[in-house]
Amino acid sequence: MENLDSIVAEARSAFASVTQLADLEQVKARYLGKAGLMTAQMKQLASLPAEERPAAGSRINQARDEIAGALEARRQALRDEALARQLAAEALDVTLPGRGRGTGGLHPVTLARSRIEALFSSIGFAVAEGPEIETDFYNFTALNIPENHPARAMHDTFYVDDGSLLRTHTSPVQIHYMESHQPPLRIIAPGRVYRVDSDATHSPMFHQIEGLWIDEDVSFAHLKGVVQDFLQQFFERDDLSVRFRPSFFPFTEPSAEIDMSWGDGWLEIGGCGMVHPEVLHHVRVDPERYQGFAFGMGLERLAMLRYGVNDLRQFFAGDLRFLKQFN
Repeated sequence: MENLDSIVAEARSAFASVTQLADLEQVKARYLGKAGLMTAQMKQLASLPAEERPAAGSRINQARDEIAGALEARRQALRDEALARQLAAEALDVTLPGRGRGTGGLHPVTLARSRIEALFSSIGFAVAEGPEIETDFYNFTALNIPENHPARAMHDTFYVDDGSLLRTHTSPVQIHYMESHQPPLRIIAPGRVYRVDSDATHSPMFHQIEGLWIDEDVSFAHLKGVVQDFLQQFFERDDLSVRFRPSFFPFTEPSAEIDMSWGDGWLEIGGCGMVHPEVLHHVRVDPERYQGFAFGMGLERLAMLRYGVNDLRQFFAGDLRFLKQFN
């Protein structure tokens, strides 16, 4: 029992020499562990006379409490030292000027869409929207697309279930609009569309802008004038030339591809034509009285040409270095 004072002194010295919390736990085991020195002292009580055990046990408990107190004091000191080092490493000089916050900006496709909507609104076109999940009727049948047309195939269209699909163009918006509005009408239908395709110039999800004008005396000449004026205004080039090449689309007749140029070759930009009478029949519009034109263009395609982007995938990559150019 006379060793208790020396054990306490030894423990205090051992704790004081430790500089890491993990090492402190190892030193603790030497004194307070199951095989430690204080446990050995307790085991010696059995060898003492019965009348001496209470006093000896009290002294052993007192020594163990002193060691535990020294251990906790050193543990807290090491924690305080670690916190001080962390605070010193993370110190901030609050007198330094702030870094400032970066300002966000609109996505280039959003910028292109807003510009297109403003240009068409200025000549009396309303902006119409519709669902992105469509039925076969609105996406194909109502647009005079036959049952055996390749566009209906699984390799070109994302089918959902029970005949539902992700729309492959925004033309269904025109059908919905004509069902609920009587001619005359002028609309554009911008929005997301989906097709099974992906490379530098194609994406499985992209945006289209389609236009429709239905009235009693609308002609192909009106179509040419509207498209040419729009493209010249959008690209801010009076020297921009537009040509129409004969083509075929099930929902227009006659149909044409739209090409444009400002002196460096021709570039296809979209498709157009006079609305097919069968399309008007589907929405209960008299084709003997009313006629009109429709056109469609890719929003990303227009944005790529306007901003000089050569890879469509940059629009969807989320690279801030690219997007910050449009702030």
